[in-house]
Amino acid sequence: MSALTFTAIKTTEQRVDMSPLVCHLLKDLSVAEIAAIELQNGKRKIRVDELFEISGDDAQNILIKNSYAKLDFIAKELHDGVMTVEGEIGAYFGMSMKSGELTAKGNVGLYAACEMKNGLLTINGNAGDFLGAALPGNKQGMKGGTILVKGNVGQRSGDHMRRGNILIEGNAGDYCGSRMIAGTIAVMGTTGRFLGYAMQRGTLLLWKKPTLSAAFNDCGSHTLAFLPILFKSFKKLDSKFAEESAAFNRVQRYGGDMAEKGRAEVLVKL
Repeated sequence: MSALTFTAIKTTEQRVDMSPLVCHLLKDLSVAEIAAIELQNGKRKIRVDELFEISGDDAQNILIKNSYAKLDFIAKELHDGVMTVEGEIGAYFGMSMKSGELTAKGNVGLYAACEMKNGLLTINGNAGDFLGAALPGNKQGMKGGTILVKGNVGQRSGDHMRRGNILIEGNAGDYCGSRMIAGTIAVMGTTGRFLGYAMQRGTLLLWKKPTLSAAFNDCGSHTLAFLPILFKSFKKLDSKFAEESAAFNRVQRYGGDMAEKGRAEVLVKL
């Protein structure tokens, strides 16, 4: 068996809802049945075979080629299986992902991995605003799993985050970790303004000294026993984080947000 491959043969002026093309929904369908699926495209519907050339037969291993930035909801609620996307990706990539492995080889749009529950999501490019966040009006964002971003991320990454890990090799925009309930966000690059705004609990792990608000208190330098254990869990990742276990042992700790519960922490590498 070979990967079920969707190769885009044309682009669209309106956005496309890709949520029907996910492993657990396609596993019992023939190629002909998959080709006949209709995708929402603006106000109209478009058949899969009008938009993609289809090859392969393994629905538990899906590859999307020639992707472009108007393809939204790719891998929505992915449950088991492996999905890989080559090219640009629209909004809501990996939304509510439950398990499996999801990889983007280009840049992704808004709300990637929003309300993710489990699994491994890797973005080899940049991510837009609200990575791993809650949907508008909801109070809990990412609830588990691991997000690895090898580029930069936009604003509000981890907004309302409840559990899990967000690992960012590049820079993070303003309001990183805003309204965070729990979990871990690690950033190797720079961070923007209003870091940890209204954080309740959780950990922000930083390689570069941030600009913090007066609501965070300096708690001094520490050698924390949990850090080697945390980095050991990153060893399996194809990432710079897998190489940092020995280098990251002593940190400067800041507690806050004191305008909230004050139980969150910002740890900065020394």
